[in-house]
Amino acid sequence: MAPFDEPYYPYYPPTVRRAAAGIKAKSQRGAIGQTWWSQQFIAVLESFRLGGRLTRGKSYARTGQVLDLEVSPGVVSARVQGSRARPYQVSIGLTVLSERDWRAAEDALAGEALYLAMLLAGEMPQDIGEVFRACKLALFPASHRDLVTQCSCPDYANPCKHIAATYYILAEAFDEDPFLILAWRGRPKDVLLANLRLLRQDSPSVGEVPAGPAAAGPSGAGVPPLEESLAGFWSAGPELAELHVRPVPAVVPDAVLRQLDPIDLGLGTSLADELRPAYERMAALAPASWGEGASWAGWAGWAEEGDPAGETAPE
Repeated sequence: MAPFDEPYYPYYPPTVRRAAAGIKAKSQRGAIGQTWWSQQFIAVLESFRLGGRLTRGKSYARTGQVLDLEVSPGVVSARVQGSRARPYQVSIGLTVLSERDWRAAEDALAGEALYLAMLLAGEMPQDIGEVFRACKLALFPASHRDLVTQCSCPDYANPCKHIAATYYILAEAFDEDPFLILAWRGRPKDVLLANLRLLRQDSPSVGEVPAGPAAAGPSGAGVPPLEESLAGFWSAGPELAELHVRPVPAVVPDAVLRQLDPIDLGLGTSLADELRPAYERMAALAPASWGEGASWAGWAGWAEEGDPAGETAPE
């Protein structure tokens, strides 16, 4: 048979099966990730120069091909719907920090009053990575060799588009709960907070206001009864005159609300939905532009008077 007489078999690319109940990326255009943590993670991935694979993975993430996602110490697991009927199994491994490393990091976090207060309140400090770097540790992978990725698909490329899609959905999971970053490195949120509470108890100097005459004695001797203190209850005493504060708006004002389980109020909305505007309002009123000389007494007076005119706190 002559070469041009051979039968021609056209190539049809596999059709992707659209998932009916997948996790769709919230960002449908532009960059994925709203907070510093997710943006930092995406920046790290893009620095690996994975090319078009990340782009194809972003498309998968936006169409909801990632069916589920689970973050455990050292591994992220997901199922991603591809062209076959059975979803592909994806895993992304990252080295867990040793117990010795975590003790060092927790000691450093407990030694910073602001970080400790934010973490115990369920908020992630934006520059928490600096604390880890000071301990010669890293939260995010430094190179693609730090990640061990696997997918059950037949694609020879690694990472494939299914792994890349999982990267993007993982980044948005960090938006919802940045504590997942620490869990991936080996410290689930409940364990971390329990350890920090113990360290706070063992180190009473962290965040402690110097004891004054009213605090003398184990039974509170010298403390006037509450009914005699109502007039000045919200006023700062002399013990706080030299305490300087610098309130800043939260990166994600409703971070605590996002971690609540749905609580139905019977009004067609959840408790988190009802409280979210108040949290966003409080964050908007945070006097982020205060100078270094702002005192607790000034802040207390401003907070007591309120901000009806939309004014910032006094300088």
